[in-house]
Amino acid sequence: MVWKWLGALVVFPLQMIYLVVKAAVGLVLPAKLRDLSRENVLITGGGRGIGRQLAREFAERGARKIVLWGRTEKCLKETTEEIRQMGTECHYFICDVGNREEVYQTAKAVREKVGDITILVNNAAVVHGKSLMDSDDDALLKSQHINTLGQFWTTKAFLPRMLELQNGHIVCLNSVLALSAIPGAIDYCTSKASAFAFMESLTLGLLDCPGVSATTVLPFHTSTEMFQGMRVRFPNLFPPLKPETVARRTVEAVQLNQALLLLPWTMHALIILKSILPQAALEEIHKFSGTYTCMNTFKGRT
Repeated sequence: MVWKWLGALVVFPLQMIYLVVKAAVGLVLPAKLRDLSRENVLITGGGRGIGRQLAREFAERGARKIVLWGRTEKCLKETTEEIRQMGTECHYFICDVGNREEVYQTAKAVREKVGDITILVNNAAVVHGKSLMDSDDDALLKSQHINTLGQFWTTKAFLPRMLELQNGHIVCLNSVLALSAIPGAIDYCTSKASAFAFMESLTLGLLDCPGVSATTVLPFHTSTEMFQGMRVRFPNLFPPLKPETVARRTVEAVQLNQALLLLPWTMHALIILKSILPQAALEEIHKFSGTYTCMNTFKGRT
């Protein structure tokens, strides 16, 4: 027993070194991308913004079928027609992911009409954009139901079949605000932090499930109508991401089976700073960068 314990103690650091070197080599040498030609992709919040760009990107990269979920039929219909014109089979379903029973019923309809979903992209989200004391209770609940619990329901609806097929991928379009919250978006930051913990637990839980993986994407502020009006102090130094960039990098992460993606790469520095700096210093960074007041001009879509 002692020798077994000592052996594990020796092997563990060597294993860590191997994995770090392997990851470093992967950054330099081009990796083989996953073939999407047999994959059926479902994107929640797929009618506009990043969701629409994701549909385009999956179609361009050869996905077999694309399914869009959302609450606004006009946007869903427009995106569906665009994807069909690209030569990819596409369907849309009106579904509020915050409604558990609606999710389960619509998931059943998808399986009957389209077939098994092998890539689920949880992209749907809302933001209220106010402080806690200025927030309406129903609006706060709406954010939690759509941004967090909605991912529970969609994953529960499609993951069992993925496990049976030993082929599946769960994707979460999260936000860097899950790791570094800002004032004026307490509903959004809280829901995204919860969704991040959900995905972290889910990813670890899938380690022993062959063929099924997960990817969490944490982008910086993206230039969509959802966060319209949000302003940082140095926009040239910290420009908002383009939805096309987020979509392209997300699909690449799926094809590379990448568990975590921070956009841009400089956001890794944010994680390090939060780990080593005192709270007073972090507060000064918020004030200096303008994130302390960036939601004061918020006019986005809820």
